[in-house]
Amino acid sequence: MAKQQTFQTAMDRLEEIVTALEKNEVALEDAIHLFEEGLSLLNHCDKQLKGFEESIAQLMHEYETGEQDA
Repeated sequence: MAKQQTFQTAMDRLEEIVTALEKNEVALEDAIHLFEEGLSLLNHCDKQLKGFEESIAQLMHEYETGEQDA
């Protein structure tokens, strides 16, 4: 995954991979490569979600303490 992907782009590709693997029509070597790509995408999405959660928690903290910009 050379370039940075948006969360939605990564999720769309992950869905394509899952669909291809579920069809069970992919050669074993290709399936392994797809699985590896899927794990990489999953890790990418997980990191992004954690970042989103941290941002939301910070925003909520600022809101609750009155520290947000006016």
